[in-house]
Amino acid sequence: MNTKRKVKAKILSRKMIAPDIYDMWLSTDLAREAKAGQFIGVYTKDASRLLPRPISICQADKEKGALRIVYRTAGAGTEEFSRWQPGETADILGVLGNGFPVSEAVGKRVVLMGGGIGIPPLVQLAGELAQAGTKAVIITGYRDNKLFLKEDLEKYGKVFTATEDGSVGTKGNVLNVMEDRQVEADVIMACGPMPMLRAVKSYAEKKQIAAYLSLEERMACGVGACLGCVCRTVHKDHHSHVNNARICTDGPVFDAREVDI
Repeated sequence: MNTKRKVKAKILSRKMIAPDIYDMWLSTDLAREAKAGQFIGVYTKDASRLLPRPISICQADKEKGALRIVYRTAGAGTEEFSRWQPGETADILGVLGNGFPVSEAVGKRVVLMGGGIGIPPLVQLAGELAQAGTKAVIITGYRDNKLFLKEDLEKYGKVFTATEDGSVGTKGNVLNVMEDRQVEADVIMACGPMPMLRAVKSYAEKKQIAAYLSLEERMACGVGACLGCVCRTVHKDHHSHVNNARICTDGPVFDAREVDI
């Protein structure tokens, strides 16, 4: 487990890549510790907001010491981040959470699935798998034709797309693509909204496929203290002594068989 550290990071770049979706690179040595599926906490500059906003890691450039985050503006905190300029500094906490078990997927038929703002973590995940000699099939789900990060993902594997409005690729969701394109999998790794993850869990159980899910949940503290982001599990949590896990510290990535979602 990585030791959590609060550090100052320098903003290298910040741009909008789709409506309400922003792409930011931060200079920080936390990049050397980051793994696919983990996240950082980003603090606002407003002293009245004590808790950091948890944002998943999109890419970690270990050589340059830089982290990339891609986030949707959803409140006052992320709206503030969208106005930050290169050269400014930000306080961040990291590296947080447990990521995807890349070693479990090496040499297998791996399908990565991302829906909406669950797509960014797939960039680092696809890159780590490619580095380990495994090219994944990547399925992304969007509302419409604003296909952010599609070109980034195409560097690492074949990308299929689903859109809710049918404007690009398969009309529907990521599982419709599995059927439409007759994609076979030994391992599924997915990140996205809860209805998508429930469907992936059910599909994986039916097909007897190993699945790892990154649960997107609104978090408060990001370090396991507040119990604001629990999910039901098959195991008792040693902290609360009930069948709960804290998504921010025990996850966000779980074996699909171990969570009741």
